[in-house]
Amino acid sequence: MSLHGNLLGPEPTRLPVDPAAAALAAGEDPADVAAANPASSIAWATLAENALADKHTVAAYAYARTGYHRGLDQLRRNGWKGFGPIPWSHEPNQGFLRALGALMRSAEAIGETDEVERIRGFLADSDPAAAAALGVS
Repeated sequence: MSLHGNLLGPEPTRLPVDPAAAALAAGEDPADVAAANPASSIAWATLAENALADKHTVAAYAYARTGYHRGLDQLRRNGWKGFGPIPWSHEPNQGFLRALGALMRSAEAIGETDEVERIRGFLADSDPAAAAALGVS
């Protein structure tokens, strides 16, 4: 047994900077940003959040699911093994976590109760601060 490993569990996963974040911050259209950066969770999360705000729950669900799956791909490429912390405080992680929150809200709106409960647990396991920051519980 190594005395140098983390005995409490896996190290937190910290994603690299998403170039789409700068384009969104500069005010570019989220649809254009997603088309130019299809692997970007933050672009899909923004589309999902906008669709939720406009009461387009089915579109929001589709956008959020895309952002969620793109984020899972990124997490795995960065060492995540399907569990462990994904800190909200690390800004590049927020695209994935925002997509997850939008997926939870849109799943709730269309009556996907089982999915809502799975996501609630996933957010809590990832970082309880994420659920608080996203206003979901």
